[in-house]
Order: sequence, then structure tokens, then C-alpha cells
Amino acid sequence: MPKFVCAVDVGTGSARAGILDAMGNLLGRVEHPILMNRPLADHAEHDSEDIWKSVCIAVQGAVAAARVSPSDVAGISFDATCSLVVRDREDTPLTVSTTGEPRWDTIVWLDHRALTEADECTATGHEVLSFLGGVMSPEMQTPKLMWLKRHLPETWNKAGYFFDLADYLTWKASGSLARSQCTLTCKWTYLAHESGGWQSDYLKTIGLEDMIERGNLPQHASPMGAFVGALTPEAAKAMGLTTDCRVGAGLIDAYAGALGVLGGFAGDLSEIDRHLALIAGTSSCLMALSQEPVSFSGGWGPYYGVALPDCWLSEGGQSVTGALLDHVIRWHGAVGEPNTALHKRITDRVMELREKEGLDLAGRLHVLPDFHGNRSPLADPHAVGVISGLTLDASFDSLCRLYWRTSVGIALGVRHILDALNDKGYAIDTMHVTGGHTKNPLLMELYADATGCTVITSAAEDAVLLGTAMVAATAAGLYPDLPSACIAMKQGGYPRQPNADARKRFDRDYRIFLEMHAQRKVLDTLQ
Repeated sequence: MPKFVCAVDVGTGSARAGILDAMGNLLGRVEHPILMNRPLADHAEHDSEDIWKSVCIAVQGAVAAARVSPSDVAGISFDATCSLVVRDREDTPLTVSTTGEPRWDTIVWLDHRALTEADECTATGHEVLSFLGGVMSPEMQTPKLMWLKRHLPETWNKAGYFFDLADYLTWKASGSLARSQCTLTCKWTYLAHESGGWQSDYLKTIGLEDMIERGNLPQHASPMGAFVGALTPEAAKAMGLTTDCRVGAGLIDAYAGALGVLGGFAGDLSEIDRHLALIAGTSSCLMALSQEPVSFSGGWGPYYGVALPDCWLSEGGQSVTGALLDHVIRWHGAVGEPNTALHKRITDRVMELREKEGLDLAGRLHVLPDFHGNRSPLADPHAVGVISGLTLDASFDSLCRLYWRTSVGIALGVRHILDALNDKGYAIDTMHVTGGHTKNPLLMELYADATGCTVITSAAEDAVLLGTAMVAATAAGLYPDLPSACIAMKQGGYPRQPNADARKRFDRDYRIFLEMHAQRKVLDTLQ
């Protein structure tokens, strides 16, 4: 009997594939880069065919690395960023780019071209906003589609399919036009807790009354773990698998990470509201689960059944975190392009400087990390970053100090979101962290010390792939339902307690952080 599953995770810059066994152990993992086009400052675009090719290369490599027979891979599922793919009625790419190049058919999740349209959605005051923290984000799909209809009408008129990226990959793999409950609920204003998920009056109000028909969107979403079809002969050949491999409904990458670190609580939900998943890489997503819906201003959700069935999920986020640290390095100009080795060199030097200066290192330097807006808890895509305390020092050590204090600002942003969640009824005291930030010792220390939470690093080598594998295992029939798969495949983690001696310092930093938010607001309102 086949006993392995394939999980595919498409992030902002690469596609990753892993082969896992039925107990959640990662046997082989391969990563392949994907392209991005940045024609304008707030525009970011992918080539969906390039993504599919990268996925196929990664899957083939993962199967080889795992040394398993393709016929023993029983299921596959996909997670991806919440990017928007547009195809015509003949299934070929349609441009979403101001350059007019057809290959750029995907608006990347972080693209903020639709700020005006997002504001118009917010101004409707529609019920769907109650499940988005009251404010529409330009990272959601309906404002992006509004922009497309206005600015690229030829693309709109030729459109035959609109996909969230995970659903596009499911379609490429199986030929199924099913859409995931996770993607539609979280990014398309589909209300999964209501019998009629689509809100036609909202779509009409914003001029997208033809979105469902034009985009070939289904009336009902597919729940997590649902089997949507087997691999087509073409997809099986491209990925080096077989047509016996069953495809599960996909999900957004951060939600896969939430499943990977919180899914093990499926057997006992009584204390799940104490735990939070922090999926931290280019950006950061904070995912909290509860048995009852909990709304908080400036957060996304509560969303029903988008991770665990019968659970509500509330999401907060920071639009740039890892990307902000990269930006700070580039901006400084003294050391070149950021890479793993350079981040390590900087963090090692910060540790050395702190041996001499302690937590007071660069104590008058303060950073608001909203360089790409504030996703949560202010829900202000127009927010900008602020740095206070700069000098003429342009040395490598000055970069290290700025890097350290930017890291502090990122951690305080997490605390800001946690406070908003706990003020509305959560009791979060434990964070489960996965993603690229687990490799950054400064951030992992700060997530505990600046928030006061116990921080658990997932024992899974790749918790996002693990969450997607849980979905694949359910679709493959290895487990009777998603909770059973989550319980069987959970990997646990390694706890880190906050340093009580650091609390006073970071409490002061947090007061300054909140004051900087207030002062920025004052400056923005001055005439």
C-alpha cells in the first residue's frame, strides 16, 4: 500500500517540494527558484508557467532525494502565497502587467497596486469587512481584480479563469476547477460559515458582479483535506509521479504552517486559544485558532474551517519582516547584497557588541517597521516606516546596530498584534515559530523576551510542508479525516522561555514604539 505523500510549498521566491511518510517525517526536500517581475514600485508579478516548471523540478528532485518509488506516493497537495493567477478561456496566460507581456499573468501577494480600490472596498461598509478586521487590504483578491478591470480591460474581457495560486497548482495537477475553502474564505470574501458563501451584493457594489462567472469560480468551496482528483497523465509525467496519486485541495502557505505547528491540538481544542502560530519569513503571519469566532480590529478573520475543521482562525500579520532586514542591509550600502552568510556575520557582530553594551545597545535608536504598511493591528496599508536616532556613523557596526534595533521593532510589532488578540478574548502565552526566522538567533531571542511568551521552535524541518502533507495524507485516504492526520503526523518542538531580566528594557521600548505610532499619526494629520 502506498505510504508516502508529496507536499509542495510555493513561496515568494521559490518552490519547495518534500516527500513525507505517514508519520510526518520529511525524507527528501528540494527547492527551485521562481521569477518575479517588478515593473513599478508597488507592482510585483510572477509567470505561472515558470512556477509550474519549478514545482515539477522540485517534486522530481524530492522524490529522488527521498529514494522512494513514485508509485508509493499516494497523495499530493499544494500550498502557496495568496497570489492571483489570470488565464484566458483557452487556458493560456493573460498579462496582468503594465508592460503588456503575456508571461506575467500573476499578481504577487505583496503587490500593492490596488490601494485605491482597497479603500473603496472599505468604504462600502459591507458585512464581509467584519471578517477582515473592518478594512480591506490591497493584498486581497477583490481589489486586485477591480484594478485589473479598470486598468487592463482587454485582459479582463479575455479572462476565463481566476485562481489563487494554490488553486492554480491544484488545477494544473488534476484538471479540477475546485477551489479551496482556505483560499476563497481568506482572500476572496467568501463566507464559509454561511450557506451561500458568495456575497453577490458586495460584488455588485464594487463592480465585480461578473467575477464568479468570468473567473470560472465554483459556488461552493472544497474543505481542507478534500480529494479533488487524481494527477492527470501530463502532470504525473512532469512531476515524475503516477496517475494513482490523489490531489488534495490546496491552502495558503501561512495556513499550512499553522496546521504544521498547531494541528496536533486537534485532539483537544480546549486550550488551543493559548497557542499562536508565527510563520515568519519574507513577511510574518500570526495565526490564532479558537472554537468560537473572535474578531479583532486590524486583523483578518475570523475565518471558518480554513485550517482545522470546525475551528475559527484569526490572522494578524506584518507585511515585511525578513524582507525588511534585507532592505536595511541594502539601504546601508556598505556591505553589498544580503545573503545567509552576511546575515550571520551581522548577527554574530551584534552578539559581540551586546557582550559589551547589553540590551542597551543602540538604546536611542528606534524603528517602526511599517515600511510596506501596517497589516495588523492598525490595518493601514498607507503606513510608513520610521527611524529615530540616526547619526553620521556609516561603519559596519552602525549597520549592526540598525539591524539589531530593526529586529527589536519587528518583535515589538508581534507584541502589538498579540495585545490586540488577547484584548478580544484570546489568552495567548505560547508562540510556535516556523519559517526562515528560526535561523536568526536575534529574532528568536526577541520573540520570547519582547513578548513575554514561551516560544516553541517546531521540531519539523519544514513545518509548512508538514501542514500541507497533513492535507495530502487526508486526501490520499491514509487517515479518515484531517484531525486524525494532524494528530498522527505532529512533530512537537523545542521551548524557549523569556528572559525575565530583559522585561523592563523591552517594556520601555514598547512604550516608545506605541508613542512613535501616535506621533506618526499626528504628523500625517498636520496641514
